[in-house]
Amino acid sequence: MSKESNPFSRTNSLGWVVARLSYLTQTFTLIWTASRNWTLAWIILLIIQGILPAATVYLSRLLVDTLVGAVGAGISASSIQTLLMPVALMVGVLITGEFLQSATEWIRTAQSELVQDRISALVHEKSIAIDFGCYESSEYNDYLERAREGASSRPLALLENSGSLLQNSITLFAMAAVILPYGFWLPIILFLSALPAFYVALRLNMRQYQWSQRTTTDRRRLWYYQMLLTSNWAAAELRVFNFGPYFKLAYQRLRDRLRNEQMKLIREQSLGRLGAGAIALLFTGVALAGMGRQVLLGSISLGELALFYQAFNKGQSIVKSLLGNLGQIYKNSLFISNLFEFLAIKPQIVDPPNPLPVPLQLKQGISFRQVTFRYPGSEQVILKDFNLNIPVGKIVAIVGDNGAGKSTLMKLLCRFYDPESGSIELDGINFRDYAVSAMRELITVLFQVPIYYYLTAADNITLGDLSKTPSQAEVEAAAYSGGIHEKITHLPQGYNTILGKMFPEGTDLSGGQWQRISLARAFFRQAQIIILDEPTSAMDPWAEHDWLERFRTMANGRTAIVITHRFTLAMRADIIHVMRAGEIVESGSHDELLIQDGFYAQSWKSQMESN
Repeated sequence: MSKESNPFSRTNSLGWVVARLSYLTQTFTLIWTASRNWTLAWIILLIIQGILPAATVYLSRLLVDTLVGAVGAGISASSIQTLLMPVALMVGVLITGEFLQSATEWIRTAQSELVQDRISALVHEKSIAIDFGCYESSEYNDYLERAREGASSRPLALLENSGSLLQNSITLFAMAAVILPYGFWLPIILFLSALPAFYVALRLNMRQYQWSQRTTTDRRRLWYYQMLLTSNWAAAELRVFNFGPYFKLAYQRLRDRLRNEQMKLIREQSLGRLGAGAIALLFTGVALAGMGRQVLLGSISLGELALFYQAFNKGQSIVKSLLGNLGQIYKNSLFISNLFEFLAIKPQIVDPPNPLPVPLQLKQGISFRQVTFRYPGSEQVILKDFNLNIPVGKIVAIVGDNGAGKSTLMKLLCRFYDPESGSIELDGINFRDYAVSAMRELITVLFQVPIYYYLTAADNITLGDLSKTPSQAEVEAAAYSGGIHEKITHLPQGYNTILGKMFPEGTDLSGGQWQRISLARAFFRQAQIIILDEPTSAMDPWAEHDWLERFRTMANGRTAIVITHRFTLAMRADIIHVMRAGEIVESGSHDELLIQDGFYAQSWKSQMESN
């Protein structure tokens, strides 16, 4: 895959950085769509809160000057009345500030929940729609991990930073208006004192982002080690082979390296902020010296001095916060770009502009015609000019050694991938001419490794076809076809028993029983084409024999494709194709292949002798 066509490629050019900042608009649109009314209320509160600090500073001047005027007047009704108004106004402003802060927290919580729900829905939707091939790509898994990292917190952090930027900007303009009468140079000093901190924030944010991107694979590997050490699926081997200390050490070494790198970044951040703070104090000293001179000359009152000190001190903090908000917006826009780039990925397996209707009943079957295929990003050709016919209504077994290409055939039949050249046809029509979902509705599949759905036994089976409301008899018929009905009837709550130990009152099954649950789910979907990948691999001989006795009856009238290493299953097929190195080397019935005395016959004899 070339860099130009690779959706996972990235660069650190200026154009790339500017492109990241362009995601701000998408972020605000997403937030507005998810929580319009809450966002509007939040903006109104921000504006009011932005004005309140300036009101507090102004009232402090009024209060100090009133106190100075009342000094020596004694305690009287008139002196108390003089102080009452500024005190009452100050208290009112402070109470209003507390109320607005509580209201803002309440609004932000509601807003946060709605935005997180919206983002989760978008990520889930994209994860379902994306090509299956993406999940077999390490690059994609890194990309998905980065998107998930930013999905829950970055948009909300970006919104919070933007809100703080708005509030601080309002407060800053109000503070600048307060101190401007004392010298035009004061707002300039106020701004210059915060520039070093802003530069440090930008530089360190970029370094933090680059570190995060660079270590994505390492952090995924850390998660993998964590799963190995704590999950039940690996617990047995870890104990028998004493793998625990090995993976624990691997986890700790990687964790130590990542922690040390992170601590180095934090140390640089702390030193940078210390230097920026020292510069800011120097500017503050210059401003205070200038104002102190005016106090000594009697040019300003004590109330004005108090006003200036609070306004300048508060203003300096606001400028630092404002520039910090800009730095955080920059940082979060870098990280949030991962989310939007993930959401922008387009699947390659898509419907044609004018899809043809799928046949209601197959008449001819499936044909591979001169199919050449290699996995994306690989130079190895799996199939080359491959041809295969699967007649309608027949049971076709595909056997062969590991790496022969059998599982690749299954993935192509499910249209997880499209061939590089050639065509796969259904009743003479190219797969690509049908809608993807309509094509897949014709197929039911049992994958080699069954998925454990921790739902009830009935739900596990009815997942095979969510478009219908089944009767209990239909569910039991599918369970019988999969060879699991009797086991389910002996579970604590029968078909209402939760399977697996993840949730309370769950009952676990053996590997073979889980496989039979998957078989029942596959047969519950009354599809015209059945694809079974090693359907009896986890069954014991007795269960396998019982299932094989009913196999032809279950597949009657449907086109069945069975991928297997077991000749006891293959011999029941109408046609057997032997694959080696991506080619069909032998074809025929069981008896015909034995007569040919080729690879199939030799493998059959070896397997029978070993039993």
